[in-house]
Amino acid sequence: MAANGYLIDSNVLLDVLEEDPSWFDWSSQALAAAADSGTLVINPIIYAEVSIGLETVEELEALLPKTEFLRAPLPWEAAFLAGKCFLRYRRRGGSKRSPLPDFFIGAHAAVADLALVTRDANRYRTYFPGVHLIDP
Repeated sequence: MAANGYLIDSNVLLDVLEEDPSWFDWSSQALAAAADSGTLVINPIIYAEVSIGLETVEELEALLPKTEFLRAPLPWEAAFLAGKCFLRYRRRGGSKRSPLPDFFIGAHAAVADLALVTRDANRYRTYFPGVHLIDP
């Protein structure tokens, strides 16, 4: 485990919340294991991604209670690192015109010393090799 807990990627949360037939078992087990051994953390980007299918903030708050998920702001250093990693992505031929949410999430895990629970680890491995990943 990273020193400061577990940043939970939105794909894991959505797998559990939507009971995804392919990923529910893995994601729910990974989430439970993280909760048993440390603090679960989300940031505004993860919160926004999970909110897309919901009508109200109250629904989202009920699904991601503050008693279970620490809300952490995105550190300024993480925003800087996300920009630098996005620049590397573009120089490698990436086609997106603005930084992807994964860059902010990976950078947050990196600068805050958080393990990252995700089922989509390829970009994180490439651009944030020092981040401890919990992945399938």
